[in-house]
Amino acid sequence: MSFDPSDKFRDGDALLVVDVQNDFCPGGALPIADGDRVVPVLNAWIDAAAARGVPIYASRDWHPLTHPSFAEMGGPWPVHCVQDTEGAAFRSDLHMPAGTVVVTKGTRFDQDQNSAFDQTGLAEALKRDGVKRVWVGGLAQDVCVLASVLDARKAGLDVRLIAEGTKPVTPEGGAESLATMQDAGAEIEG
Repeated sequence: MSFDPSDKFRDGDALLVVDVQNDFCPGGALPIADGDRVVPVLNAWIDAAAARGVPIYASRDWHPLTHPSFAEMGGPWPVHCVQDTEGAAFRSDLHMPAGTVVVTKGTRFDQDQNSAFDQTGLAEALKRDGVKRVWVGGLAQDVCVLASVLDARKAGLDVRLIAEGTKPVTPEGGAESLATMQDAGAEIEG
């Protein structure tokens, strides 16, 4: 990738990489079309953030075997991102520099947690660390990225979506999610 995002960051920024896990990429249990293509884009952002000292957060689904989001438990999705499985692992080609904060979600037995902010303490941690603006990318744009962006806005954060660093489950869902995020006050970059 020739684009260098270094000049996009400023003091008070953080980078949030949402659910770039094996199960959401081609060959996984719940693959997003071209989901693996977000990796080089996000790696450029991760490398730039690390070079500038911008905090990096990486969320992950980390589901128990009987998670309520699974179809066999009455949910909408096939079994995916089960704790301690290869499918739940971050993509091996995703840069994870020292100091990356892993935000674990989707662990509850009684509800799903699509947002990286849903009962994880992330909003409080960002405020404590003086973060005012969050750059967001990852998978899937119309599910967990959308939920995370909306919750970041509800937490009073300025949000910038890295458009090239995210892919939707469906094109229709992608278009609808972009409109919803913009309506909530998020800005779309790229």
